Amino acid sequence: MRPEVSIVIVSMNNTACLFPCLDSIRAYTSVSYETYVVAYMFTADNLSLLKERYPWVMVIESNELRGFAENNNLALKEIQGEFCFIVNDDTFMDEPVIDSLVADMKSLPEDVAAVSPNIVYPDGRVQTCGRGPWSAWKYIRHYLHLVDETRKTRWTMQEGLFRTYTLNGACFLARTGIFREAGWFDETYTFTPEDIALGMLLNKRGYKVYADSRIRITHIANATASRIEAAIKPTRVRGSLILYSNLQAIDNPQGTEGINRAKYLALGAFIWCYEALRGLKYIFCDCSGTTDRSRRNRIMRDTAANVRRSIFTSKMPKEIFTELYLKISRTSSEA
Repeated sequence: MRPEVSIVIVSMNNTACLFPCLDSIRAYTSVSYETYVVAYMFTADNLSLLKERYPWVMVIESNELRGFAENNNLALKEIQGEFCFIVNDDTFMDEPVIDSLVADMKSLPEDVAAVSPNIVYPDGRVQTCGRGPWSAWKYIRHYLHLVDETRKTRWTMQEGLFRTYTLNGACFLARTGIFREAGWFDETYTFTPEDIALGMLLNKRGYKVYADSRIRITHIANATASRIEAAIKPTRVRGSLILYSNLQAIDNPQGTEGINRAKYLALGAFIWCYEALRGLKYIFCDCSGTTDRSRRNRIMRDTAANVRRSIFTSKMPKEIFTELYLKISRTSSEA
């Protein structure tokens, strides 16, 4: 029998977050569903534990270097549900989130492609409740930490069920047929902004996106510096520059064909200068010690340098991530 909802979770060997996420889904979901977990770079022990504890989960092993979009698509191409629920492994629910989102979708016209809940941090602060359109100028302000998505606008922080514009990849429910028609997540992007690109593409094709402030899911969103941040951020920046330099021709796959080179140059020059200033800061910081602060300083210094090297390149985001990840892995194994 076809399930009503297909749940897709990508987890990078993170059972500490994944298992509570799965437990909360099981506790609060009544509609019929199937669950796919893309086990990304799982150790043999964690893979065995996942299969033993959660026999109702379909596990897709992903042992090659892939990003968020590509890993999700491994499962999305297999799903059977009328709706698909995309959710990060570092989320959990304490109410029937999936049931409520399905009820929302059934109450909305068929040209509504997706609906998002109110995504909150563990302390109750809102992360996003709806997202407005993005542009090159908004991206610059975001880079400077000047964008507040929790401010009430036409597209965000409204009461109840309301029309928004784009998506937060941490959690949303989509009509599977429309998501499939859009080409799933665009694999041009490796670590963001595939969720924003998807929402904007849906709008371009005449579909609508909604959010519901009454439905809440908690997103832990761990912000601690990781050693692979020096590979992730350059990849994220390159992907963002590709998107925001080519919004007029947004499609899936986006690729680099038709990029507005003047816009890319202007955006890239701004970020290069900003990261150069950040890099100078770490000349005066201790990056050679063994303390947590020294470790973090090294990560941030290397990240700033890698971002600068990745801006004016012909490499795609995945190529950048693969090259930098392997370099970091070699360096760590030699230390």
